[in-house]
Amino acid sequence: MLHTLTFEIERNNGGGAILMPCIDRLRLADLVADFERENGHNDPAGGYGGIVPWHFNLGPLPSYFLGKEGPIEGEEKGEIYALFCECGDAGCWPLIAHVQADNEVVIWDRFAQPHRPKRDYTGFGPFMFARSQYDATVAAAALAEGIS
Repeated sequence: MLHTLTFEIERNNGGGAILMPCIDRLRLADLVADFERENGHNDPAGGYGGIVPWHFNLGPLPSYFLGKEGPIEGEEKGEIYALFCECGDAGCWPLIAHVQADNEVVIWDRFAQPHRPKRDYTGFGPFMFARSQYDATVAAAALAEGIS
């Protein structure tokens, strides 16, 4: 099943863009929070927030969202922060996804919470997007907000 990626774009107090990934118009932060609650992950923890590209050197967004900017937590290629912490810090309470892409589709799967490595996200995703829609959405978000 193909999903649709969109972004809610907000501005923080300093005017920088915050990108909240949405899958089929549902905020990724809400989707993963619901999954965590349903699977008994109720230990005290931070909340998820959108990506803050201006605050962290993620690289060009089209390349970043294809997982081409290098590993972010481990040594495995294709990792991205799908979400930052609600405080805006990537390292505080992120959600990691692994990205696979070919000419037809982009897949987000193998989600992980690096501060709770024993959490099992099997069953969350995978989310498969049409490559053309995915690329257009990421490019539009980057252009509309003046971020590359």
